[in-house]
Amino acid sequence: MPWRTDLASVASARCPDGVVPPRVFASDEPVRLEGLVADWPAVRSCSGGLDPAGRYLSRFFSDAPLTVYVGDAAIDGRFFYNDDCSGFNFRSGKATLAQVFERLAEPERAPGLATIYVGSTPVDQWLPGFRADNDVRLPAADPLASFWLGNRTRISAHYDFPDNLACVIAGERRVTLFPPDQVANLYVGPVDRTPSGQAISMVDLAKPDLERFPKFAEAARHARTAWLTPGDALFIPSMWWHHVEATAPFNLLVNYWWCTSPAALGSPSDALLHAMLALRDLPERQREAWRGLFDHYVFDADEEVHAHIPEPGKGYLAALDEATARRLRADLRNRLNR
Repeated sequence: MPWRTDLASVASARCPDGVVPPRVFASDEPVRLEGLVADWPAVRSCSGGLDPAGRYLSRFFSDAPLTVYVGDAAIDGRFFYNDDCSGFNFRSGKATLAQVFERLAEPERAPGLATIYVGSTPVDQWLPGFRADNDVRLPAADPLASFWLGNRTRISAHYDFPDNLACVIAGERRVTLFPPDQVANLYVGPVDRTPSGQAISMVDLAKPDLERFPKFAEAARHARTAWLTPGDALFIPSMWWHHVEATAPFNLLVNYWWCTSPAALGSPSDALLHAMLALRDLPERQREAWRGLFDHYVFDADEEVHAHIPEPGKGYLAALDEATARRLRADLRNRLNR
């Protein structure tokens, strides 16, 4: 159960025709899209539980093994670290989708045996043909479509750089979201050893320890919550932190990630890691000087930064096209390899 019941709900929009209102993808706030994918054949077939889901999805199953995470009953569905953050409280292995469905049936017959989770697995590779009848029109030519499968699980609050549309196919999800500016109140864990690639909040939302994490009370003041049932979807804007709890014995979600910035510009996460390496441990006066440079060239940058330079000489200071971005990345690689 959630630690409090007075969290603000995210905004909602009805989508009876299966079309996302254009204003949603311009929103800076999460939006719950009621019934967006209710007409998908997958929703009609899979929302009845594990057995009908297996019969429907088996027509798409790939025989290729995928990564499966398993934890015992003691983790209470929460995929997390071990006590000293030197490892994790779950195991990973390989299995086919057919084998995953067989394992999912075991806890249904004997509750408490195991928590099973398949996360962020490309739909087109492991469920080829699925999107022919189950898909959403998005403001991106080639979004990454992934599926998330398991029994009762809790995934700690984390952020993603791309915009995200999460569509519930089976089961129910409770999503708790925090604005990007709450990062300092979420007590984020390691950035180099993470459960699934993204840094996560160390706070257990089922029972937050406010003596250990006192600033989390402020994060909770800004939190939003969304309850999703089969057919519903949730738009999560870039960089919003989200904690996802799957509450049913069988849960399946398909999500889409996309970026509006050109791929040639690279990942901001790489820039953050490099800044930790090159800037974080400098003397304070030097960090402050570099803060000013970053504000000037990055965060507050406009045409005034390069207006005084003749056009042929602006180089990286001008707006980056794909060719210039590739040249800058090559230059950066050469500098890093010195």
